[in-house]
Amino acid sequence: MEKWVIVNPAGGRGKVGRLSGAILKAARQEGAKAFLTEGPGHATELAQRAPEGARVVAVGGDGTVHEVLKGLAGTGKVLGVVPIGSGNDFARMLGLLGLPWPKALELALHAPEEAVDLGWVNGEPFGASLGIGFDALVAKKALSAPPFLRGMPRYLYALFAVLKELSLPEARVLVDGEEVHRGRMLLLAAMNGPMYGGGIPIAPMADPRDGRLSVVLAGEFSRTGVVLILPRLLLGRHLSHSRVRAYAGQEVAVEFAHPVPAHADGELLPEASLYRAEVRPLGLRVVGGRAGARAGGLVPEPAGT
Repeated sequence: MEKWVIVNPAGGRGKVGRLSGAILKAARQEGAKAFLTEGPGHATELAQRAPEGARVVAVGGDGTVHEVLKGLAGTGKVLGVVPIGSGNDFARMLGLLGLPWPKALELALHAPEEAVDLGWVNGEPFGASLGIGFDALVAKKALSAPPFLRGMPRYLYALFAVLKELSLPEARVLVDGEEVHRGRMLLLAAMNGPMYGGGIPIAPMADPRDGRLSVVLAGEFSRTGVVLILPRLLLGRHLSHSRVRAYAGQEVAVEFAHPVPAHADGELLPEASLYRAEVRPLGLRVVGGRAGARAGGLVPEPAGT
């Protein structure tokens, strides 16, 4: 089996770039082919070029993983992840956070494989998350934030800019063909994993191996209502709110009268007035999380187990 390592030097706000020399050297010493990406879309091109059955390792954050995933989806190639990004929700879903990068690289190249569910929306794959509506609007607004704003200040700038002009669209939502909502909607998340946005537990019940998308739908909220529910969202306690509902299904359709922003794994999608999402059960081969790593002897068992 060939092993390819795709390194995004822009990942982790430039942290990957500072480590790239050491990462490339370590990968090649393990017998892998190692590449630096040169711009948006290059990671997808490299993943597509990898031979069938290859293990392809994405080094970076969720954006890098999403690009590599786009090049692997629907093939027999295997995805590995070395999480060095600002979000890392896909790696978090697989239990891959908390390792120094050399150990994460060793795991990605040598640990056993497993299968997880793969999401698709409007013909594009996603690994951990699909968000439609408010959260995607915030992500879109963040792109135009002043360049000196980083991290949480950038997010807060975008959040309050969107709140200032908040206008909720009318939406019709179907889960497995059954209409579950018709009316104004703040957001909808269709999740393989429990978290998005760098660790926000939007769908704590999500399981990437259960063959279903976990759907969280927030209906009509005022500006004040959005501000008040945010602390509950950050703590994973939002599902008890009367205007938040949870569903699970294999297919989700969201219809609007006009195009509305959406993101897949944190990456903005072409805006559409109809989003059709589905899950392909165990449709993605990945390098296993902690359980798989322990099976391969790469991560020691915790004391007392």
